[in-house]
Amino acid sequence: MPQRTLILGLESSCDDTAAAVVLNGRQLLSNIISSQDDLHRRFGGIVPEIASRRHLEMINPVIDEALAKAGVTFGDLEGIAVTQGPGLVGSLLVGIATAKALAYALDLPLVAVNHLEGHIYANFLTGAVIVFPVLCLIVSGGHTSLLYMQDHGEITVLGRTRDDAAGEVFDKVARALSLGFPGGPILEKLAQQGDPSLITFPRALMGEEGKLDFSFSGLKTAVLNFIRREKEKGASLQLEDLAAAFQEAVVEVLVEKAFLALQKYPVRQLLLSGGVAANGELRSRMRRRLAEAGVELISPPPRLCTDNGAMIGAAGYYALRRGRLATPDLNAVSTLGFEGLQL
Repeated sequence: MPQRTLILGLESSCDDTAAAVVLNGRQLLSNIISSQDDLHRRFGGIVPEIASRRHLEMINPVIDEALAKAGVTFGDLEGIAVTQGPGLVGSLLVGIATAKALAYALDLPLVAVNHLEGHIYANFLTGAVIVFPVLCLIVSGGHTSLLYMQDHGEITVLGRTRDDAAGEVFDKVARALSLGFPGGPILEKLAQQGDPSLITFPRALMGEEGKLDFSFSGLKTAVLNFIRREKEKGASLQLEDLAAAFQEAVVEVLVEKAFLALQKYPVRQLLLSGGVAANGELRSRMRRRLAEAGVELISPPPRLCTDNGAMIGAAGYYALRRGRLATPDLNAVSTLGFEGLQL
């Protein structure tokens, strides 16, 4: 590969249309994200049809802006990387069709990236020196996964959510309280003013019983039932205390599961990524707990925790270096797991 390898990364797995130019998998030259939050807010969640139509409108302008901000042209690129899955099929297809057309027209190699793999590689854009093996905890709106990464392309799934993802539960609790969308940042802000000890919510699959898997469906149900009961009693909900107790229940499970994995897979670093990794309480609690064990926490800045093209470009660079190229029949895969893609 050339010493200076520029990758255009495209991400359209959900509701953000994103493009970025990444140099050698480590240096971010541009990172453009077109958010659809305003379109979906009144529905309290993402409407797939609206999301895919918006991607069609924004994908070309976003690419043009990413190239302009990076100060490069299509002729400077060495490869195109795009999210293959998992995600919303209609949204994924917009990115994949665009990437295939660009790769064909420019005669460039095309790389398909697992969305979860992309979240891991957001950490490679932080400037941190990452030494394998590492543990990876991905916490987002659609996924909660604990992984052991021995090297590039060598990832073992240790645990995953059995039902709702952590970020999904944040959004559903916020919707039940009519707080708006996305719910994570709103609940985090409320929680900063609350007392988590005033309300007790369940922690599911703790310790050896659930091994390293996660489950947040029971917590979601408990919170929604608590809200319903309080309303039926005519009680005034203390939103700050409720948010703090709910956030505490999520964070404690995530931290304890990561620490449980460390006992079986001793490493020197843990990579924390995904949209929920932007949560300040999770980051600070995880950092303190890991420090006690002499383990370094690495996590991207909040702007690289949510879906973005930069993480896809970074992952694409390392995949390209290993010769992992996509063929012209590349298609979207809505439920793609690590087992479904050759890393």
